Amino acid sequence: MTHSADFETAVARMRTQRRQAEQREVHYHEARILLLISQFTTPKGGLAGLTKLAKLDFLLRYPAMLERLLPAGEASWPVGTAPTSPERLAVESRMTRYKYGPWDQRYYSILGSLAARGLITYSDSARAEFRATPQGAAAAASLAATPEWSIVASRIKLLKRHFNKSGSALKNLIYDRLPDAVDRPWRTEI
Repeated sequence: MTHSADFETAVARMRTQRRQAEQREVHYHEARILLLISQFTTPKGGLAGLTKLAKLDFLLRYPAMLERLLPAGEASWPVGTAPTSPERLAVESRMTRYKYGPWDQRYYSILGSLAARGLITYSDSARAEFRATPQGAAAAASLAATPEWSIVASRIKLLKRHFNKSGSALKNLIYDRLPDAVDRPWRTEI
């Protein structure tokens, strides 16, 4: 094999690894959003609005920020769900500061992918309402039962218990109590 062939093989391997990593990231975001929507789906309704989805997802992705909003702070976490030391320091996944606070451009493609696979439905009204389908609820239950997702699922239950508010109320809460997350120029990473 020539050096050129070795190089081309190495480049091809790197591209494959990058694609696989990107695919794992997509699946991670889709799973997290499915778990969130499923937990907020009831027989009477679903998760109401993109603003609410984005604010709840922000608190889920940044557990140290969530902890600052919990009624008893660190003591509010159910056993085994408190953020670890690395989680307190790490940024799970970048979000961007937009007009109404933290936002992730991937929401549109994530929601479209989940809907296309029959895992969620959403209304096409002024304020979208996202609901897990029976198939989506079953997939979410299976995910929540795995060690990799059980803590996330428990944290979502905590979000529902303490923050099942409108998107506007969540936005105001984040603006009032987490100014460091929103006091930055638009389109900058949080």
